[in-house]
Amino acid sequence: MRLLILSVLCFLSGALQAAQLPFAVLPGGAMVFKQVESVRERRFSNLVEQKTDFSCGAAALATILREAYRFDVDEAFVINGMLAGADHELVRTQGFSMLDMKRYVENLGMRARGYRVPAAGLVQLKVPAIVLQEVRGYKHFVVLQRTQNGWVYIGDPVLGHKRYRLDDFLKGWNGIVFAVIGREYDKANALLSPPEPLTARDRLNAFQPVKDAELMDYGFIQSDFF
Repeated sequence: MRLLILSVLCFLSGALQAAQLPFAVLPGGAMVFKQVESVRERRFSNLVEQKTDFSCGAAALATILREAYRFDVDEAFVINGMLAGADHELVRTQGFSMLDMKRYVENLGMRARGYRVPAAGLVQLKVPAIVLQEVRGYKHFVVLQRTQNGWVYIGDPVLGHKRYRLDDFLKGWNGIVFAVIGREYDKANALLSPPEPLTARDRLNAFQPVKDAELMDYGFIQSDFF
């Protein structure tokens, strides 16, 4: 029995990807299979992970395009698209800007808008948006998923799903949200219902898809819903 348990533990520790793992069930030693998700996979579920030093903006934008609009894109695809109209040397030293993202989104036939939002207005934000965080002098684009009960839920291209107390988030935020607007927006997309922290003691309230009328406040128009 000890050998069996040790073998299973070793197998679990080496598994880096989600898999169907076998478990013995008594009596008779029958096997059942259960889907197992690694901690890393959970951390980056529904997020595009950043692969280069300058591509946080591309990864954040790819996340929104893929999850909220069902575009079949990854970070590399968005990088190549944004580089077509960007200053390559500036990107190499400073990364992509919101202007680079805006141009790329418009080339896709969509719209992009930047909004200055007061702290109290974050809880009213109805769509996932890109925000610029500054932590210890380092500026970094992340996806703002939702704000609830004094917590801000962030999809970070480097760190994965994170949540910050509102006061802590405000210390490194410039007050602007960058929203992508277009047809076929998924009003119940996974970004608006981020996974709970593994150590969370409370659960998120059940998420209800946003109504068309509420989306009008963020630049959507009637034709986007047909």
